[in-house]
Amino acid sequence: MKKIIAMLASLAIVASFAACGAKEETPETPGTPGTETPVEKPEDEEPAQGVFDDKIIVGNSAATSGNYAPVGVPFNAGIEAYFKMINEAGGVNGRKIEFKHIDDEFDPVKGKAALSTLVEDEKIFALVGHFGTPVVGATIEDVKEYGIPAVYFATGIGQLYNDKAEGKDRGIFPVQPIYQTEGQIMVARAVGDFEAKKIGVIYTNDDAGKDLFAGVEAKAKELGVEIVAEQVAAGATDVSSAVTSIKNANVDFVIGAAIQATIPTIVKELAAQNVNKDLITTYVNVSPVISEAVINEINGKFDVYGLGWVDLVANADSLAAFAEWAPDYATNVYAMTGWIAGHFFVEGLKRVEGTVTWDKYMDALESAPIKNPFGGEINYAGGLRAGTQEMNLSKVGLVENAPGWVPVDGLQSMDSLLGK
Repeated sequence: MKKIIAMLASLAIVASFAACGAKEETPETPGTPGTETPVEKPEDEEPAQGVFDDKIIVGNSAATSGNYAPVGVPFNAGIEAYFKMINEAGGVNGRKIEFKHIDDEFDPVKGKAALSTLVEDEKIFALVGHFGTPVVGATIEDVKEYGIPAVYFATGIGQLYNDKAEGKDRGIFPVQPIYQTEGQIMVARAVGDFEAKKIGVIYTNDDAGKDLFAGVEAKAKELGVEIVAEQVAAGATDVSSAVTSIKNANVDFVIGAAIQATIPTIVKELAAQNVNKDLITTYVNVSPVISEAVINEINGKFDVYGLGWVDLVANADSLAAFAEWAPDYATNVYAMTGWIAGHFFVEGLKRVEGTVTWDKYMDALESAPIKNPFGGEINYAGGLRAGTQEMNLSKVGLVENAPGWVPVDGLQSMDSLLGK
């Protein structure tokens, strides 16, 4: 159990690592050039690029050298392990999956060049596991212009969120938590679990804090819940003024919309000013570093809760399959996220009937929710692009006499939390 809890906590680091214009092209029908006259088919029956009778080509760029290689290498290994499992079982509808990869070194310029190579030269059918905030941020509009499906992003940036994706936006299929969605879930937890009616929010002025707050604000407005918000600088060492404002507002619950560099400062100041109201924060902060930093200050005053997006205990069969096919990475959380990316791509492909086109593949992903092998379901219906929509809850406490995160509640959606 201790090992699993440590692995769950380490998943937060995936996001913290990740947090740190192309021309539209008509898909070509693959095949061997010849002199024979091709059989005429309706345009919508032409297969997308990268689709052959016996294989389908997908790819990504990720940092597999340099400072982020310890994340990128196992991440891609997880994708490749999942595809190997599928291929050795015969592929999907008779097609094996061929995975192309380019090392972008976490560099947005190299990432843009890699995307062009993958789509225009390698003719991939889809991106699987688009990696890292800098590269995703620099290429997201290019991906949309190409019209290519992109499944799983190793980041939670707000540009991925859409509650009704249409046209060029439709090909974006995030899986990992998006901060705007997580902010909404924080409010649902505050109201559903803690009966909060007036919520204090301290958020940072970086993208993570602003995106979290955007979700908080939207959900609070929908539910008619009062919020009192204060912004602080990311990495601030003095947040006393913001905490004093929250204290004077007499809130009954607090949301810490800040990631690892700032959240300990916020929590410690809340404790110092005796703002003894429970606090919830993002899954990015559910790590031993944070629990060790705040456990003594909050002891006997209030609890600090954090969200999570996987449940390895309840999905032991998936964990066993992962360990079998990725034995060198059996306890590596980055490889697990790659495995999840491969799973989501394949689940969509299995649903496509007849000729495989980009539109049919997108229809297939939207046709019914998809189960995360290590977590809850994700629903893309109606153009919803919100990433993970079910999250669990843990709190700072002692795990085998050491500071850690103690499980409190399993994966739940906003509707289930609110009794809908």
